[in-house]
Amino acid sequence: MVTEYYTKYIEKEPCRTSYQTGYKFVSEILDGNPYRCQQQFRMEKHVFINLCMELKIKYGLKASRYIPVEELVSMFLMILGHGFGNRMVQERFQHSGETVSRYFTHVLNAVLRMSKDIISPLDKEFKNIPSKIRNDHRWWPYFKDCIGAIDGTHIPVKISPSKQVPYIGRKGIPTQNVMACCDFDMRFTFVCAGWKGTAHDTRIFLDAIHRKELQFPHPPRGKYYLVDAGYPHMLGYMGPYKGERYHLPDFRRGSQPKGMHEIFNHAHSSLRCTIERTFGCWKSRWRMLSTMPNFSYHKQVQIVVASMAIHNFIRNRAIKDLEFQPYDDNEDLLPSDCLEINEPQEELSAEQSQILGNREMDILRDHIASQLIAR
Repeated sequence: MVTEYYTKYIEKEPCRTSYQTGYKFVSEILDGNPYRCQQQFRMEKHVFINLCMELKIKYGLKASRYIPVEELVSMFLMILGHGFGNRMVQERFQHSGETVSRYFTHVLNAVLRMSKDIISPLDKEFKNIPSKIRNDHRWWPYFKDCIGAIDGTHIPVKISPSKQVPYIGRKGIPTQNVMACCDFDMRFTFVCAGWKGTAHDTRIFLDAIHRKELQFPHPPRGKYYLVDAGYPHMLGYMGPYKGERYHLPDFRRGSQPKGMHEIFNHAHSSLRCTIERTFGCWKSRWRMLSTMPNFSYHKQVQIVVASMAIHNFIRNRAIKDLEFQPYDDNEDLLPSDCLEINEPQEELSAEQSQILGNREMDILRDHIASQLIAR
C-alpha cells in the first residue's frame, strides 16, 4: 500500500514536457507567415494583437504568473475557432486541464465585458444612410430609411437527455434560438441568446423589444428594420408580402419576379439576406458553435454572445479577412445553410396589428413596391 501511494502521489511522472511550450507556439505563429495566424487564431496578426491589448487594457484580462495574455487569448481562440477539446489544448499549450479550463473562463468573461460595448450600432441615432443602400441602384432610394435586418438562428446545445424536449425544435436536435440584428456591414448590433429551440421567433422578438434591460436599439420614427415572414410586420419592422415568392432560391430556381408584390419581395429579400450572410460568416469562423462541449447551458449562451463580439471586433479592424473576404468580393454570395424557411408563426389579431402600427407599414411597403415596379 505504501509503495502504491508513493507511486501515485509522490513519484509522479511529468506529463506536459514538450520543448514546444504554448508561449513558443504563439511566438512562432506571430513571427511566421501571416496566413498561419488566420488559420490558427481565426484572424489577422494585427487584429489578434489589438484584441489582446483591448482585453488587457479596457476589459481587465490579466496574465498569470507564467502565462502572458497573448497565450491565454490563443487558447481561447483555438477552442472557439477549431472546437478543440480540453485535452487537445493541454497538449498544444503544455498546460494542465484545470489551467486550460480556468483561463478559458477568464478570457470568456473579458470578451463578454467587451460585448456590451461592441455589439451595438456604430451610428447610435441612425442618422446616416448605409453605404450598401446608398451605392446600389437595387435599393436606392427605395430603402433609404432601412437601418438593418433581424432574424433568428439555431445553435446546437448540450443538454442532459431528461431536459432536452423543450430545446428540440424543427432541427430535430437540442438547440438554442438566437435572435440578432445586424447592420449592412455584417456587424451584429444586438443579440438575444439563450431561448429554447422550440421558442417562436415572434415571442423572442416581442420580448426583446419590450424589455428595457436588454437595451434593444429601437428604430427612430420613420426608420425600420427588415424582417421575414416569421416576424410581425409592424411599425419600425417591415416584412414581405405573404402568399408570394420571397426567398432568393425560389427566384433563382424559377422565373423572374412578376407583379408589384413579387418585385418588392425580391428586393426586400436580397437586402435582408445580409443577416443570413452575417450568420454564415460568423458560424464558419467559430467551429465550436456546431460542436458545443458539455458546458453549463448558461456558459453555452455566453459563448454565442462572446463569439459575436469577436466577430464584430474583427470586422472593425480587419484588412483582408479570410472569412469576410468572399462576402465582400461577391455581394450575392449566400451561405449554404441560409436557405431554411422559418416555421409559420401565429398571425397577429386585427387589434394587435392596429396597436403595433401595421397599417402605417402597409402604406410604406406599398409605396416602395410601386416605386420599384415603376423604375
